[in-house]
Amino acid sequence: MTIQFNGLSMGLGNLACLSDAESRSISAENPTGEKGKGGQATEGTCSLYARDLGQGWKVSPSIHIPANEVATLAEIEGPGAIQHIWMTVHPDHWRCLILRMYWDGEETPSIEVPLGDFFCNGWCERSNVNSLPVSVNPAGGFNCYWEMPFRASARITLENLTSSEVHNFFYQVDYSLTDVPDDRAYLHAQWRRSNPLPVGEVHTLIDGVQGRGHYVGTYMARGVHHNGWWGEGEIKFFMDGDSDWPTICGTGTEDYFGGAWNFEQPAGEYGVYSTLFLGFRQVIKPDGLYRSQQRFAMYRWHILDPIRFKENLRLTIQALGWVHPAGEEARYLPLMDDIATTAFWYQAEPHAPFPREITMRDIGIF
Repeated sequence: MTIQFNGLSMGLGNLACLSDAESRSISAENPTGEKGKGGQATEGTCSLYARDLGQGWKVSPSIHIPANEVATLAEIEGPGAIQHIWMTVHPDHWRCLILRMYWDGEETPSIEVPLGDFFCNGWCERSNVNSLPVSVNPAGGFNCYWEMPFRASARITLENLTSSEVHNFFYQVDYSLTDVPDDRAYLHAQWRRSNPLPVGEVHTLIDGVQGRGHYVGTYMARGVHHNGWWGEGEIKFFMDGDSDWPTICGTGTEDYFGGAWNFEQPAGEYGVYSTLFLGFRQVIKPDGLYRSQQRFAMYRWHILDPIRFKENLRLTIQALGWVHPAGEEARYLPLMDDIATTAFWYQAEPHAPFPREITMRDIGIF
């Protein structure tokens, strides 16, 4: 029998197909992912609890990350692809742990995002997500199904930006060692925050992306500093030489994320939803509908409708609300909100370096 299926791009249509791909998994119980090397620890974060049971009985299921240090979660020699990641840690750490991923020995990361934002939980308050590539389940179980091909190597790190040790970080990286076709691009993700967005300016999600690829998703954590509705701003994709005017222009923030009419329910409340490709998942409103200092989270995955570019890509979104002057027609009101976005895209390497590393100053406070 000749087996040709490489075990990637999995779905129900090919689930019965045999493959020569080799399944591996990296965790604190098998930090190298080597065959037959799991569960051998004699010391670890739970060695005290396993003292009566000994080796093989959940001795090292998690790690501690010292203050201001970088932990290497995975180093893999390819070719292959990461197919699933699971992680969890206390919500207090979700914004101050920076997740980075490097493909094929590159010096600068292709992915650099705070841990919570990568998993659609940027506000450090637990919120379940039921989408296709990202699933977050009670209580803070982060799951990622973005396929991440690599040819020579993959490296995943996590930086603790705080002056305190992070205790009990749990993780598992599931991957296949297999051939990767020439047409497979590399996953990239970049986080940017405007807090506050200067009045009259737009928030830039990505800029200076060079090469060929396709944009596949947006997560936005939006903190509103004004009373009233906040989601009139349009999203714009500038691609392949666009300068002043974009090729793709949306019609409003709630429209881009798949909702309509201010996300309102008939009872005068926000209607939250989480679907395979679209979600307005989190509403934190300490003092009521349309009151200042509310916080929101939403996602839009371009899985069935990727935005393809051949040379370059820039992506922006406006922050607009309404003002209703007495005796006059309403007009748009530029807002000075807290906007943090994570942009996801695939592209051929090499990629242009990101503007700069994320620091504690960028994380700030809520």
